[in-house]
Amino acid sequence: MTEAGPVAVATEADDQTADMVITELNRRGVPVVRFNPADFGADLGLSAHFGTRPAPVAGQLVTPSRTAGLARIRSLYWRRPTWPAFEGLEEADARFAAAQVRHGLGGVLYALPGCRYVNHPLRNFAAEHKPLQLAVAQGFGLSVPATLVSNDRDDVRAFITAHRDVVHKVLRWTPYRQGGVGLTTWTEAVTADELDESVEVVPHLFQARVDKVADVRVVVVGRHVFAVRIDSGLLDWRRDYSALTYSVIDLPGRLEKALIAYLEHFGLVSGSFDLAVDRAGEFHWLELNPNGQWGWLEDETQLPLTEAFADLLEEGAS
Repeated sequence: MTEAGPVAVATEADDQTADMVITELNRRGVPVVRFNPADFGADLGLSAHFGTRPAPVAGQLVTPSRTAGLARIRSLYWRRPTWPAFEGLEEADARFAAAQVRHGLGGVLYALPGCRYVNHPLRNFAAEHKPLQLAVAQGFGLSVPATLVSNDRDDVRAFITAHRDVVHKVLRWTPYRQGGVGLTTWTEAVTADELDESVEVVPHLFQARVDKVADVRVVVVGRHVFAVRIDSGLLDWRRDYSALTYSVIDLPGRLEKALIAYLEHFGLVSGSFDLAVDRAGEFHWLELNPNGQWGWLEDETQLPLTEAFADLLEEGAS
């Protein structure tokens, strides 16, 4: 009987969530190859063959501690990888080199034969677009708050006037630094009086605020659904983790099925959903993070999330 191949984990150096899963896989005796695309050309090497071997893709991925046969990788856990920036090169050369890595290494990793992806990077990318998320969620019968994506100041002002209590959200989180300090953007309340010409530069997402009493983070791993109610009294609970209290809850069966079907629609096997619960106990869609954080939830609730991810990765492609 042929020995099962390794689980590949693509992530940055400091990733405690990946560490939890790798520790569990090691405990089970499952071989793991951990790497970060940003190390390509230094501590990471690749040699891939197409059209000359029985397998569609053959060759190897080489790290300082392991060599993995591409055709034998049973699962790829696409966690928090970073890509090389080639900062030592001239700007044009750096752009060229970065593109070669993304399309060379990336293209190979996207084409691994017989591999289970958690999740496939290209499917993650498709599912990350919030306007698409909103349309798909409504299609699955989920309650979607009234939302406007626009750079038309008159339309935005009319939307805010019509819905009165409105919040602004970024369409995509992006690393941002000012004066060497890392910044982030929270979900914030917005009024019509605050609008100025800057709203016309790019599209913005405005959404009618749910009269919520709590948030819910739902982590789906394969067919397992883990739901945690987060009470805080905050508009955006990420602003202050010390203010949060957690409780494990059961979702209505119809909602569970809709969330699993939602992931299947995008070809995903896992994802982290954010929902809001209103005063009537109804659940409202906020967003999906196909590769969301969940490690702290296990610490707070003792839910077996690490085991669920390890099961999925150890099993490989069905």
